[in-house]
Amino acid sequence: MRWLVTTVLVVGVIAAAVAAALVLFARERDQGLVPDRIQQAAREARDTTPSTSSAPPVACPAGLSGCHEVSGRIAYVEAVDPDGDGDAHFVLADPASVTGPGITVVDVRPSLRPQPLPGVGDSLSAAGALATGSYGQSQVEAVAVQVAR
Repeated sequence: MRWLVTTVLVVGVIAAAVAAALVLFARERDQGLVPDRIQQAAREARDTTPSTSSAPPVACPAGLSGCHEVSGRIAYVEAVDPDGDGDAHFVLADPASVTGPGITVVDVRPSLRPQPLPGVGDSLSAAGALATGSYGQSQVEAVAVQVAR
């Protein structure tokens, strides 16, 4: 009986090691914390979009600790959140660089979602506290949002 428990334990450890190796070595170049395609879209939005219309700045509400005010051109839109809670995520080409070099992710809850949803190249301003996203990234949890198309 003891050999069975030991064998199952050894097989489990080997399976976990193989799975970890597959995850580490099978990752593609575009699967990092901030994928290359999103960083490229942010650079293009920052470099090629005319800045004739910018979203009005949004101020942090009094008493919201750790609040950040961000603004920039939308480089990527996640209109359907995989966890199904109805929020939208926007990646901004933003010099504040909350999430990564030159970009900021803004999480907008369903009650604040602009209708119609803005797209790539539109301008978005948001204010909110910093939070950790589902991939471990820093993002702004918006409490106020303004859009310019």
